[in-house]
Amino acid sequence: MKKRFLYFMLFLVPSLLYSQFGVSKVGTTAAQFLKIGVGARAIGMGGAFVAVADDATAIYWNPAGISRLYKNEAVAIHTDWLGGMNFDFAGVVIYTPHWGNFGVSLTSLSMPEMKVRTVEEPEGTGEMFGAGDLALGLSYARGLTDRFSIGFNLKYINQRIWHMSASTFAVDVGTLFRTDFNGMKIGMSISNFGGKIGYNGRDILVYYDFNPDLWGDNDRIIAMLHTDRWALPLLFRVGISMDVVKHRNNTLTVAIDAKHPNDNTESIDIGIEYVFKWLSLRAGHSSLFMKDSEEGFTLGCGMRYPLGSSMVKLDCTYADFGKLQNAKRLSLSFIF
Repeated sequence: MKKRFLYFMLFLVPSLLYSQFGVSKVGTTAAQFLKIGVGARAIGMGGAFVAVADDATAIYWNPAGISRLYKNEAVAIHTDWLGGMNFDFAGVVIYTPHWGNFGVSLTSLSMPEMKVRTVEEPEGTGEMFGAGDLALGLSYARGLTDRFSIGFNLKYINQRIWHMSASTFAVDVGTLFRTDFNGMKIGMSISNFGGKIGYNGRDILVYYDFNPDLWGDNDRIIAMLHTDRWALPLLFRVGISMDVVKHRNNTLTVAIDAKHPNDNTESIDIGIEYVFKWLSLRAGHSSLFMKDSEEGFTLGCGMRYPLGSSMVKLDCTYADFGKLQNAKRLSLSFIF
């Protein structure tokens, strides 16, 4: 176990050193909503969840984690996101004892409609427009042994604004390995591996004049603008988690994740969770060592309430975003 931990740190330290000198590539990918963390519990731990991954939000963090669920679980999450937007996630994991576990998920980023304004009509044309992002996912995970699990997500991704839309498909892959050393787990995931995405729609139609200096030619030929296609925000995560204290009614879990994105510098997330009977308290820090990051400390709490053989879980969290103020998340889960 000590050797494995040493290998992990040998991987982590060079990554952090590189992050201080590498090129960030910020603003070079599309579908940025795919980078918004899911779940009040995970965010309360600073996003260090790839090796924890033991509830339905593992669909997002590490799909291999849903193989460790031994009951069906549904989760609904609402976030008052930055800039007055709403971020929502809903997921269901179905437990099957012999075939592995299956999951479905819906991720949505939406905003209130706005007036269409032009130079000629700055107060509005009478039309309204909206914008939003959507991801639909199918998940599957299976334990290959009693210690090692693997999981996959297949996602349909769509972005829209007014009369324009863009869509593509992507996959996530995750693995999870459980050890006998204080509940230590090692997790890895690769998210958003897929095709490039580009906008199409009637707003790219324009009138074109082949020869504006020639009188009498057709100056209103319908043409279509060519829009660039952009890569998805590919993200590689590797992490470890450990139950440093584990008794009948008390559990203290610590976790650390290292992240390598294709559109930013490397960073790490750290978090802790203390569980006492039905109450959970959490704290963490997101995106340590990332250049120009506004993410900071996170705090969260949760409650569990048994209903016979089922259980209801309610979690909330606060995440500091510096100059962008903060974001609050609320999660409701039902285990049945």
